[in-house]
Amino acid sequence: MLKKGFTKKRFSRERVKDEFDSKLLDLARVTRVAAGGKRFRFRAVVVVGNKMRKVGIGLAKGLDVAQAVEKATRLAKKNLVEVPIVNDTIPHQVSSKYGAARILLKPQRKGRGLVAGGTVRVICSLAGIRNISSKVLGSTVNKLNNARATIDALKKLKVKEEKVSETPKQ
Repeated sequence: MLKKGFTKKRFSRERVKDEFDSKLLDLARVTRVAAGGKRFRFRAVVVVGNKMRKVGIGLAKGLDVAQAVEKATRLAKKNLVEVPIVNDTIPHQVSSKYGAARILLKPQRKGRGLVAGGTVRVICSLAGIRNISSKVLGSTVNKLNNARATIDALKKLKVKEEKVSETPKQ
């Protein structure tokens, strides 16, 4: 029962639809050994993109999975990269190295599709690249280093201004 002078208010929180899609790339339980025993935390690697030329990765740790994923998503939105796309593909061939990870990205003709595996496929699809061929040349299977090498390769892309097409249609 409400006291006199008070009114009952309902608070409805409508979530604003986020323009970015996010994908959990890697989740790991990490351990810090202290004098009192082992302390566990979770490390999350998240990729966000709007499928219209913007993509970013975030890495964060948290005491539980939800906290780690939320922090990583927030960091990924801060670290966005603008990817030049020409006719649904990249303008030229590019390669990159990060740690032991080596990535090669090649443009493809229309209709070829996303010929990429694992980490590279997720990042390219969230960036809005529809036709690309890629190869992971490094000896590592570390998803974080492969993701960072892919983002580094996408940063290296350059294009002449008259070649840039309109944003890809969904």
